[in-house]
Amino acid sequence: MPNTKLRRLVATSVAVALGAAALAACGSSDEDSEADSGPVSLTYWSWTPGMDKVADLWNKGPGKDEQITVTVKKQASGDTLVTKILTAHKAKKAPDLVQAEYQALPTLVSNDALADIAGDVDGVKDKFAEGVWQQTTLGSDAVYAIPQDSGPMMFYYREDLFKKYGLEVPGTWDEFAETARALKKKSPETDLTTFSANDSGLFAGLAQQAGAKWWTTEGEKWKVGIDDAATQKVADFWGGLVKEGAIDNQPMYTPAWNKSLNTGKQIAWVSAVWAPGTLTTAAPDTKGKWAMAPLPQWSDGENVTGSWGGSSTAVTTDSKNKSAAAKFAAWLNTDPQALTALAKEGGIYPAATTAQPSDAFAEPPAFFANQPDFYTRAADIAKTTAPSAWGPNVNVAYTTFNDAFGTAAKNKSDFGAALKTMQDDTVGDLKKQGFEVAE
Repeated sequence: MPNTKLRRLVATSVAVALGAAALAACGSSDEDSEADSGPVSLTYWSWTPGMDKVADLWNKGPGKDEQITVTVKKQASGDTLVTKILTAHKAKKAPDLVQAEYQALPTLVSNDALADIAGDVDGVKDKFAEGVWQQTTLGSDAVYAIPQDSGPMMFYYREDLFKKYGLEVPGTWDEFAETARALKKKSPETDLTTFSANDSGLFAGLAQQAGAKWWTTEGEKWKVGIDDAATQKVADFWGGLVKEGAIDNQPMYTPAWNKSLNTGKQIAWVSAVWAPGTLTTAAPDTKGKWAMAPLPQWSDGENVTGSWGGSSTAVTTDSKNKSAAAKFAAWLNTDPQALTALAKEGGIYPAATTAQPSDAFAEPPAFFANQPDFYTRAADIAKTTAPSAWGPNVNVAYTTFNDAFGTAAKNKSDFGAALKTMQDDTVGDLKKQGFEVAE
């Protein structure tokens, strides 16, 4: 089916009447000739360390029985891989399977690069948190990928310094703000945390927790809500703290940021489940001094978190063996042996809820040896992941965020204006690409 505007919208829409017919016409696994018998060879593009060892478990076990062999080809991640997939797809030479970040799925689907594998993965949905599974269906009845790893967001804090300064772990964002102010009064040179604009995934996750829906559809048009009330609330909150000097305004992942964490100048970090790995290298002298808690909530009694990072395993429309590829994708991300290997070899936090409290996570991260229930708490938090709403030009929104919010944070200027710039640039790009956009 031609890659028309309607195709690109329908492929990623939440609910469009002709979605099922359009998707079927564009290539589900049923319409392609599958090998009924005989060996099948599949290629999987992935950046996860040790993925070849995980694939070997398949090749020597279920794959051997099914006569399905998977070869892993190591790739770069992020936009680099998305570009490579799209380039290969134009030549009809994309691999059978690809690892794709959740926010990249709409872009790949809108270019007809990913197949709907719903008919081949019955019974898989219940193994994932609803908010995580939704990211691979894009709100439709189709299934464009199987969740692989996730990044539920959490609050990390220096347990020793919270005790030293007489601070309580904040349960709400209002309490978070009061904690930041209280710390400044007790130790003016110390910051609770920083607002950083060099990783847009953090802000997206915070907006997600607040209930933001950045991309939705209205009829046959895209609707961009990056400046919706939920995101405005998040922007105003953090912009206000930066403007009054209650928190720092410097970017993450710099030598200065590392030093502030390592010396105790910054004593908390809003991050995700993968934070221990970052802290290990950024603040090595603080091992055993941190603790993890749920993300502060916007209202008492709420229990929801955002997601920062994570990826999925998708089957491409170029694959000649989509059902076989879908079978491997499902095994990879739901089989206990595969999930344990993913955690051990790849160092990832599996998206499957059954794996999160498994033996692979019986011990806390070495950096958090002082918190033996780290992964038990993480599993409970992961179940509360809010749904997201990605669109076909996330890269534009993210780039604009880095620029507009980076300037606003540095100058301590209006975050609301930066948010409007992000909204306007994203809408403008959609129109430039030929999408119809609802005002």
